[in-house]
Amino acid sequence: MIQAKRNLYAQPTRFPMARKPRKGYFVHGHFVTAGSELDKELKAELKGTTDKSRTDMKKDSDHRQTVGEDLMSLRASLLKDLDLPEALVQSLATAKRLTDFGAKRRQLQHVGKLMRQLSDEDVVACEAALRAQHQGSPEEAAAMKGIENWRDQLIASDEALTKWLEAHPDTDVQALRSLIRQARKDAQKAKDKQTDATAPPPETAAEHPMPLAKAGKAYKDIFQIVRQALRARQGAADGQALANDRPDDED
Repeated sequence: MIQAKRNLYAQPTRFPMARKPRKGYFVHGHFVTAGSELDKELKAELKGTTDKSRTDMKKDSDHRQTVGEDLMSLRASLLKDLDLPEALVQSLATAKRLTDFGAKRRQLQHVGKLMRQLSDEDVVACEAALRAQHQGSPEEAAAMKGIENWRDQLIASDEALTKWLEAHPDTDVQALRSLIRQARKDAQKAKDKQTDATAPPPETAAEHPMPLAKAGKAYKDIFQIVRQALRARQGAADGQALANDRPDDED
């Protein structure tokens, strides 16, 4: 009787429901689900079409959106040289002025829409302009190289200091000498920490008598002194050239 009651209240046996098989096929041992992006790409390839897949189109759209947003920081002169459609230029100008987050986001979406209408060549030109702004002009790069060369020479040689003072007699000699001494001490400490494995070969050791301690404060301060002096000289030269180009005042 008790056993009968137990059987009466016993839970019924549940059998797992069979899963509905996915539609698809195997390609080189990999299952491709029907309707998936891979399925569409394979079918497009079989048809011999060269159209972009949805994945590629999405990537291209996102990339153009990013480039369009980056154009907001592009200098006006570089933006003008791109000769972009007026609607895009105006949309970028509007996006710059907006401060409300939602309004700015909607405006940037409009910028992305206009960017997707550009040709691939125009997008490449936009990317080149952004890189040029990031790297600086050739003149700026050359000026920076000259500053770095002077700094390294001053730390490496007393002869360079003599040449510098001849060209820039207004330099604070005591301050510059003190910084050079400190930079050389920092460089010597860096050299002492070098292991035999990282030390330069004997035949090149003469060319690199000591490593430059680029993280030291003296190293950076020398750079600042050189840059200020060279910029001051360049500014004076530009001012003189401008004065010479002005026509003489007529009496």
